[in-house]
Amino acid sequence: MELVRDFPLFPLGMVVLPSEVLPLHIFEERYKKLVSHCLENESEFGVVWLADDGLKPIGCACQISEVLERLPDGRMNVAVQGTRPFRIEGREDRLPFPAGTVEFLEDPPEEIDPEAADAARAAFAELVELATDSRPEPDELLVMDAYEMAATVEFGLDAKQGLLDLRSESARLRLLTRLFRAALKRLEVAEENDERVRSNGHIRLRP
Repeated sequence: MELVRDFPLFPLGMVVLPSEVLPLHIFEERYKKLVSHCLENESEFGVVWLADDGLKPIGCACQISEVLERLPDGRMNVAVQGTRPFRIEGREDRLPFPAGTVEFLEDPPEEIDPEAADAARAAFAELVELATDSRPEPDELLVMDAYEMAATVEFGLDAKQGLLDLRSESARLRLLTRLFRAALKRLEVAEENDERVRSNGHIRLRP
């Protein structure tokens, strides 16, 4: 396990997963300084979920992949990508932005459960096909881990934090299968409701 001091922290009302890409709008002075520090040092910072019950102890490090826009007043729009999970071991207040001592987390050695992997990938492929009418290629699926699949789907914050907290790829795959199947059911219900509206309340059977 790697312990790092003075690690910049960005508490937000969101959860980021490794490999997930998202845009951030930087407007507070302390976070302008945080982003400038990371750009200058080509270093990561940590996004941590600031939930209703407080700051979660486990977050995800992020790398700034692109500065999308710099505004005259110093505000910035940046694109970041999640890299690796960490646990906050202590907070620090001597820097001009939030920081802490963090421990980067790794999964212990394990043999990934092939049934869990197959089930998660099958559910993911079905979900993608239902949502986009395009099924992922088998070769593409085989190289995707749990984080990479989860990063492409909108889940609730509790579900995403649950994935981030787990230190087992097999456990993440099993949780993902449940999440994907629940999302499939919601999509199927939404499609049925749309079909009822289009057919004046009568269910139209597909040929």
